[in-house]
Amino acid sequence: MPIHLSPLSRRQFLTRSLVLGSVLAAAPRLLAAGRRPDPHSWALLADTHIPADRTLVSRGINMARHFATATEQLLGLARPPAGVLIAGDLAHNTGQAGDYATLGQLLEPIRKSGLPIHLALGNHDHRERFWEGMAGEKRRKRPHADRQTALVRSSRVTWLVLDSLEATNSTPGLLGQPQLEWLAGALDANRSKPAVILVHHNPGVAVNISGLKDTESLFEVIRPRKQVKALIYGHTHRWSVERDASGIHLVNLPPVAYVFREGDPSGWVLATFERNGMRLEFHAIDPAHPANGQVLDLAWRA
Repeated sequence: MPIHLSPLSRRQFLTRSLVLGSVLAAAPRLLAAGRRPDPHSWALLADTHIPADRTLVSRGINMARHFATATEQLLGLARPPAGVLIAGDLAHNTGQAGDYATLGQLLEPIRKSGLPIHLALGNHDHRERFWEGMAGEKRRKRPHADRQTALVRSSRVTWLVLDSLEATNSTPGLLGQPQLEWLAGALDANRSKPAVILVHHNPGVAVNISGLKDTESLFEVIRPRKQVKALIYGHTHRWSVERDASGIHLVNLPPVAYVFREGDPSGWVLATFERNGMRLEFHAIDPAHPANGQVLDLAWRA
């Protein structure tokens, strides 16, 4: 399953703040005591690309600073979400141990706020180094010993988190038949709520694929299971929302880090689940970007 980072105690947080400096020291002023999380909302992030060196700049962007800005934004919400999901490419390029150490430090303000965090993997991650870098994750029981699949229950939806990492620093992704069989079984055993799939790689095309190689096999599983309402992914570093022929919403999360196409926004998305759909609110790292504050209301397929 994706790692679940539990909240930090105040003593743990203050101790680590003395060591880690400004990123953590800013957190107490961001947290309003007594605010109850919205059980129907989730903060969705992707493509953080955190390097070991927090001063490193790539494509003109300081990735650690972008992540800290996203953290300030989500902790500054009038009402915090129920939790945080990050859809892969956690690490900068080749998933080095130092990348995950720095990521762990940058995640601590969110943990201090009391929010659970679920982390999935992308093609710039390294599974073994990720497991080693996150305490206890190597020993955690998983549906498949070599994958990060998980089922996360929430108030109005069931999250199915998939692992599409095939090879580190190789662009395409692959789920594989064992994971797809697990997904089918998990969906069949959880029909009472709408289901939302989270994975790093985007649905691919047959020619010159750079996304998910076994896209058609995935859709063969989720299309006939009508409780599946949305497929949420990252990888392309582009914010977009579409709908496939069966009515499943295809939500491409923006990168928290850098964009590939000039003018596109980096940022994150707040997803709030209604009885019959979800509302997506875009939060740009640059609040002056025209996309900042965009709201989309998506109705579930029948």
